[in-house]
Amino acid sequence: MKLSKIKEILPALENVEFQLTDGTPVPEHFHVTEIGMVTKHFIDCGGTIRNEKIVNFQLWNAHDYQHRLKPAKLLNIIRLSEEKLGIEDAEIEVEYQRETIGKYDLGFNGNHFVLKNKQTACLASDACGIPAEKQKVKLSNLNSACCTPNSGCC
Repeated sequence: MKLSKIKEILPALENVEFQLTDGTPVPEHFHVTEIGMVTKHFIDCGGTIRNEKIVNFQLWNAHDYQHRLKPAKLLNIIRLSEEKLGIEDAEIEVEYQRETIGKYDLGFNGNHFVLKNKQTACLASDACGIPAEKQKVKLSNLNSACCTPNSGCC
């Protein structure tokens, strides 16, 4: 989800609620402790130099159980980050701590913002020599009509 999309969604919400893809809610007393622009300048295993920019939200659970972040407050924090930091309209990545700090893509299911699991991938699979995964096929599913008992194919 891009920053412009969350800004479009927030005004219509009564509460800001996050959950994991399995439905586990982020405790309602979370804080958005940081919003920033993260630039990653790197080289992939195929030798291609790459630049990526993401908007980073960090969620944190404190001992302040009465805290509840309202949509207008989060929208104000986003606008302040755009004004003061020059944050661009980029994809949002959310940092959220469970056993360790995890990084998640952000989605919205109509009611809750969803922390979607991220996956690593080779960006230069054509250059690094890893063969494409072979498709598994059941022999019983191949042309079963031509070789049935009494079909005369054998």
